[in-house]
Amino acid sequence: MFAKDDAGFTLKEMSLLDQFRQADALAPHMDAVAPPAAMPGGILDVRGSRLIAALPLEARIGETALPFSFLGGNRVSLRVPEGTIPGDLTLRSGEHVSNAIAVQIAVPVSDNLHPITNPAVDTDGNIYATFSGTRGQTVPVSIFRLDRDFQQRPFVRDLPNASGLAFGPDGFLYCSSRAEGTVYRIAPNGTMTQWAEGMGVATGLAFDAEGNLYVGDRSGTIFKINSAGNVFVFATLEPSVSAYHLVFNDAGTLFVTGPTTSSNEVIHAISPEGEVTIWFRGLGRPQGMAVDRDGNLYVAASYRGERGIHRITPRREHSLSVSGSGLVGLAFLDDGAVVLATTNSLYHVDMGVGGRLLG
Repeated sequence: MFAKDDAGFTLKEMSLLDQFRQADALAPHMDAVAPPAAMPGGILDVRGSRLIAALPLEARIGETALPFSFLGGNRVSLRVPEGTIPGDLTLRSGEHVSNAIAVQIAVPVSDNLHPITNPAVDTDGNIYATFSGTRGQTVPVSIFRLDRDFQQRPFVRDLPNASGLAFGPDGFLYCSSRAEGTVYRIAPNGTMTQWAEGMGVATGLAFDAEGNLYVGDRSGTIFKINSAGNVFVFATLEPSVSAYHLVFNDAGTLFVTGPTTSSNEVIHAISPEGEVTIWFRGLGRPQGMAVDRDGNLYVAASYRGERGIHRITPRREHSLSVSGSGLVGLAFLDDGAVVLATTNSLYHVDMGVGGRLLG
């Protein structure tokens, strides 16, 4: 018989429990990982305690080792390698293993594309993305469609320099051509007709709640097209501002970005009456945007040295949602996931965010 303490543990069991407690006290402990999601090549910042108390330190998501880009005090930074999948992040120091924190990693779902702004998503969850090409380039397929299991199929051919995409309230897909300054209306079967013309270097597209389409021109002009296809000038920005990306929120405010080489670019906000103000400043190469159901704005850009998808609340409070480089746009799906677009690929990542799917 083994002697027992008052709690009913044998002396042998107490010895093992003490060893476990001692080992646990020596393990790294993670308090938080930010941002909550990352692209391959993106950076994850880990905050905690005992992170570098004993070296060497290893970081893993599943079986994938993550290299360190920074080690210091109660913070370490990790770079996400290609091929990493979502899973639990742990840190190991010798035999001591930290607690686990779930991390969302974007996984590629399509390549051999050339989006220059947001993909678009229809009410059935199909995803549409462009192969825009260089100015004046003729490409075999202008727009591809990916169904819900990410099978990619040609959808539209012979649309020169397909640029911005947006679904209208009629269920048709609208696409701008920056080569022609035109907008095409595309039926669900892929048949397209020219819908409006004469808009300079037409790029960004967005629909308002009344079904009017707004088109951004690289000279800073925002055109408004009513349901009859009549074109009006809605607002003008400085000629140096490329109105490349447009999105509406539920209040009817139109947000506009245009990437340049500056690291201090802005998001413009345009009221329903056409009044232009600066809504947010300090971004590097701001590109495609999306708005979630709570009115938060997401933009592909860099901000204070962090590249990826940035979330800006209606009160203009900032946080990084997805870390990664080369992003040009995003679109929300109906299951809380997001499709991310780079200059040649689409990625899928679960963010648990409900988005405004159209417009």
